[in-house]
Amino acid sequence: MIIRRIARPLLATAFIGQGVETLLNTDSGAEAVRPALDGLKDMPDPVARNVPSNAVAVAQATAAAQVAGGLLLATGRIPRVASAVLAATVIPANLGHHMFWTEDDPEAKAAKRRGFLADLSLLGGLILASADTAGKPSLGWRGRRAAQRAAEALSSTVPSRTEIALARMPELGEKVGHGVQTGFEHGRELAGVALEKLEDGLEKAAPYAASAYRKASSRASELADTAVTTAKKAKARA
Repeated sequence: MIIRRIARPLLATAFIGQGVETLLNTDSGAEAVRPALDGLKDMPDPVARNVPSNAVAVAQATAAAQVAGGLLLATGRIPRVASAVLAATVIPANLGHHMFWTEDDPEAKAAKRRGFLADLSLLGGLILASADTAGKPSLGWRGRRAAQRAAEALSSTVPSRTEIALARMPELGEKVGHGVQTGFEHGRELAGVALEKLEDGLEKAAPYAASAYRKASSRASELADTAVTTAKKAKARA
């Protein structure tokens, strides 16, 4: 906490000073803002149509945001939001002063390059400050944690498919056992009926079988007598 109380005011000092200077000299601020506005006007129509044309008003609004955001960051009030606001003002507020790629003079070009790199360093520091949670969980982590807790609470109140299946297993086992017993009894009844019908059929077929046997025996005897008689006649002739 001590490091943050020292680092935040140091990071905010540059923006507070630049914002106050721009409010006192709006023409210089407008010159710095104008290249950013011209670049936005060259973008596709939906973006270019909404780009303001008054560079002085944009410079004043940017300077006011730098002063307000710098004070909030220095005092530790909503530091993450203040850092994000200050990061959004870095390019439009300083681009016109640090366009080293358009400079022909080597010394001026080197000075503008150093200023541009310093702005990039400030931008990186502001990005880190906007992500600093001071040891507290971030909003994304809190949201995921809340969703996880809600899912666990819901799963604890609503039984799962496995629990429902386990709860129904005794009932299913009872139904299966009853079905097996019923099928066994039904099969035994069918077997008894089949045996009774088989016995009835045998009883009814017995007289016919005896009569057929007697007829076959009588016919066989007649044929045997005929064969003997024929053999005797053939022998007598010979």
